[in-house]
This record gives sequence, structure tokens and C-alpha cells, in this order.
Amino acid sequence: AAPTPTNPRSRVILASLIGTSIEFYDFYVYATAAVLVFPALFFPTQSPATALLSSFAVFGAAFIGRPLGSILFGHFGDRIGRKGTLIASLLTMGIATFLIGCLPSASTPGWTVFAPLLLVIFRFAQGIGLGGEWSGAALLATENAPAGKRAIYGTFPQLGAPIGFIVANTLFLVLNLTMSPEAFAAWGWRIPFLASALLVLVGLYVR
Repeated sequence: AAPTPTNPRSRVILASLIGTSIEFYDFYVYATAAVLVFPALFFPTQSPATALLSSFAVFGAAFIGRPLGSILFGHFGDRIGRKGTLIASLLTMGIATFLIGCLPSASTPGWTVFAPLLLVIFRFAQGIGLGGEWSGAALLATENAPAGKRAIYGTFPQLGAPIGFIVANTLFLVLNLTMSPEAFAAWGWRIPFLASALLVLVGLYVR
């Protein structure tokens, strides 16, 4: 007989959905900023087209980290359990996102090289975190599903992608409508990244 789940299935589903939603919020916050402000902030000496391509290249670093994160957190998930690894993946993503919001621009004296370099590192860490979260949350949901309902339970972590996308872009839209372009470029773009700390606290509480 299959062992009785320790937590109610509804709680497991909620934890999987909220966790992936927060992770994808962090992931898409960068995607939006990569178009709006990062070319000018982190690649100011390049032409507009080259700066945009450089910003997209950093965006792509996360897609290198995602499969590595799946392997890394999948390994430890089997060894020490799903809960601990899902908390670690959530913290990895949240801390990286928060630190991106704290980065000075490349125009700051002494940060011409270090600012874009740290941006690449933090973006890669975002990919590591998302890879571990998405695969782990899907496993958590399906492993706790009742017989004959694994497919439907496995859909809940996937809902995190559109939810995170909508929340991230809605926040950027509100900021653009309520702030001047100068204020947004100076400090407003940091708000969605710094807000990730609050969302991570919510996710940790649920976990």
C-alpha cells in the first residue's frame, strides 16, 4: 500500500503553485527589465542595438543554468528530501533577484566591468534556482497526487509560469504609468527586484 501523505494534498498543491509563481515572477522581472532599462544601465558604452543584444545575452545565461539546477536540486531532492531542496531553490532565486535590484549601474565609477559581470552571475543563479524549483515542484505535486490524478496535479506547478509573467509585467506597467521616465530609469526599475524579498518570505512560509 502507498504511504499516507504527511501533508494534505491541497497544501502540497498550494505550495507548488505559489513557489513556481514566485520563481517565474523573478525570472520574468529580469526579462522585462532587459528590454526597458538594462541596455542603458549595464552597457552604456555600446550602441543601442549592441547594448540590447548584450542584455538579451545575459538573459540567456539563465537557460544554461536551468538544466544544471534541475540536475543539482534533483540529486539532493532524492538524498535529503523535496522540502529542503525546494526551500534552497526558492532562496537561490530570491537572493539573486534581490541582489540584481541592488546592483549599481555600469556608469558608476569602478563598476564598469563588475556591474555587468555580477549581472551575468546573478542571472545564471536565477536559472539554477528555477531549474530546481520547477522540476522539484512538479515531482512534489505528482508524488502526492491520488491514484489516477497525477496528470491534473502536475498541471498546478506549470500554472506558475503564466501567473509569474502576469504579475511581473503588471507591476512594471503600473510603475511606468505612475512614474516619470527619469525616476523609473534612476531607481523605479529596482522595485520589482527588491519586492522579490517579500514574495520569497511568503513562499518560505507556505513551504
